[in-house]
Amino acid sequence: MAVMMGLGSYRFSISTAAYETLGRRTEYRWSSQERIGRHPALQYIGAGHTTITLNGSIYTTFRGGLGQIDSMRAVAGQGVPHMLVSGLGRVLGLFSIMSIDESDTVFFKDGAPRKQDFAIELKSYGV
Repeated sequence: MAVMMGLGSYRFSISTAAYETLGRRTEYRWSSQERIGRHPALQYIGAGHTTITLNGSIYTTFRGGLGQIDSMRAVAGQGVPHMLVSGLGRVLGLFSIMSIDESDTVFFKDGAPRKQDFAIELKSYGV
């Protein structure tokens, strides 16, 4: 199974939960310093958090089946940061799961979803 990205023990892949978009936001921290008779100046105080957002779809009748989002929530519920590694082996560092959004559509007659859309937000833990 080819892995798109790994977060701790959870693996994103075409066979399970494939993300369709990956967004990355990097913050840079600046502090405003008041000055007499002049405009305030900004002082760079260091890098801030990196936030990664993964949006994707799960088709519950395909390989990974129903329960993939529950697996994501189980990893989040551990309450610890997890190592994030790209499918190419690039170590992105420790990340915490901040939120998981789920939207179920196209249902079977028993109410089980055929398709689940998800969004997971990860934030860098820091070192």
